[in-house]
Amino acid sequence: MNASSHHAKNVSFAIVGTGGAGAVTSGKILLEAAGKAGWYGLMNLSVGPQIRGGEAAALVRLSTEPAATMSKDFDILVAIDWKNAERFISAMPVAKGGLVICDPTAGSPPKAVLEAECTIIECPIGELAKSVEGGRENMISIGLVAQLIGLPLQRVMDVVGAKLARKGESAVTNGRLCIEAGMEAAADFGQAFPLAPAPEQQGKRWLITGNEAVGYGALKGGLQFAAAYPITPATEVLEYLAPALAGIGGALVQAEDELSSINMIIGASFGGRPSLTATSGPGLSLMMESLGLAAASETPIVVVDVMRAGPSTGIATKSEQSDLNIAVYGFHGDAPHVVVAPLGVADCLFTGQWAMHIAETLQTPVIVLSDQSIGQSRVLIDRPADVSFLTRRKTYEPTGEVYKRYAITADGVSPMALPGQAGGQYTADGLTHTERGSPSSAKRDQKEQMDKRLHKLEAFDFGNYWGVNEGKGDTVILTWGSLTGAAREALSLLADDGIDARLVSLRQVSPFPVAALNGALEGARRVLFVEQSHSGQFYRHVRSNIDLPFEIRKLHREGPDLIGPDEIATQIRDWSVQ
Repeated sequence: MNASSHHAKNVSFAIVGTGGAGAVTSGKILLEAAGKAGWYGLMNLSVGPQIRGGEAAALVRLSTEPAATMSKDFDILVAIDWKNAERFISAMPVAKGGLVICDPTAGSPPKAVLEAECTIIECPIGELAKSVEGGRENMISIGLVAQLIGLPLQRVMDVVGAKLARKGESAVTNGRLCIEAGMEAAADFGQAFPLAPAPEQQGKRWLITGNEAVGYGALKGGLQFAAAYPITPATEVLEYLAPALAGIGGALVQAEDELSSINMIIGASFGGRPSLTATSGPGLSLMMESLGLAAASETPIVVVDVMRAGPSTGIATKSEQSDLNIAVYGFHGDAPHVVVAPLGVADCLFTGQWAMHIAETLQTPVIVLSDQSIGQSRVLIDRPADVSFLTRRKTYEPTGEVYKRYAITADGVSPMALPGQAGGQYTADGLTHTERGSPSSAKRDQKEQMDKRLHKLEAFDFGNYWGVNEGKGDTVILTWGSLTGAAREALSLLADDGIDARLVSLRQVSPFPVAALNGALEGARRVLFVEQSHSGQFYRHVRSNIDLPFEIRKLHREGPDLIGPDEIATQIRDWSVQ
């Protein structure tokens, strides 16, 4: 958006600085204040791989409508300092006509900023902060942005006051003085980016991350135990669950590594406690052998994989969708299991709850493929609708007959006894076994148990939760997981141009929803595959499961350069004129 007195539906800003300068805190405060004012929005982080220090930035988009993706460029860029900015400034291009505010004593703007078609204003951020006892540069930056976008001071102070209250009244007063100083300075810039009035608010907005939402969803699904080893970008799942589980009589254990964490949750689930772990790609790789044990022993567990750019350590703080192959095909031997993927931050809640329901109902491991772009995004959303599942693990009830833990049943699911339950003793390990659980090398037992484990997934009714099918026309954007938001916004851009298109996006990755996807693609003539992987893993996965008698195009690349709505819309526009 070019600077003007016109009130826009969207405004985007970035606050950058060295790690510890408070840039991320500034973004969080402004986002929360915008929510109190009735706007929607989201915040992404851009940080380096260092444990401490290095570069840090808060990237924020505010809107009068729900927002699922970050803007392609930024109207406002506030630099508390320019240290290490050249490492990540490409992730926050300044819009044509945009405004860059920087302290002339805090380094020189990077070349990319100097070459942008924007206005650069030098503002003594450091001096303004020093003019207030205990003043901080990040509080000045909050005032600068608040003034430029039309965010009322009182809304900002509601948030700042709550956050600084524990530091005493003087800290709150000094924070207010800094914010007012920033607002006064910005009022003299002669340039602003006012956001249109907020829509009438129906109930309180939620301010939540994908990692928090998936944890909350798991709790709604009956989670009682979690064990995990911290890993970026999944750690916040554990940080959320630790106090939440304690509050309901559950527990979280920080394990010494990923091998321990996966085996801990298998043991807890064997003992009757619905269990979960959270990790990222490197941890998921280490868990594969034990995931096979859970599949063979039919022990229900949930593994949340918040994907990051790989391979190996890759870029730990950036997003990618490249763990699809290992999640679906990584188990050794034939080990039927379930893989699901949330379609956005709000959908992390539903998908976390659904994953617990599936695991407990089918007595199988379920992998949830989230990723950094939604896991660590902080979003203002309307309260998600409540969903209830009749989740119940099929348990053993003594009948006087010999207990067969792995009995061949009509739906493939067998009653599961608790340790120590009278008459319910059985062996649970990774060996091929009889219906009673006794180890066996017999051909018949291998086939019966393999068939059983496959049948219970094939017979299960996943319902309409397999994904979404939106829009109209014979051109389809086919994607999965976190790119749903970008694809949905692309549909809106195309509709503004009078171009019809449909969005089909998968939440159920495996078992593959063959019938549902074939139905969704009925009448399609052209299909654009969109995914965040270098090799096109999703396209290959779909192609291996269904026929594709359409004109096909593919838009895919590695992270961290995320595919956005404009890019998707451009692909469809170019295709439409041919």
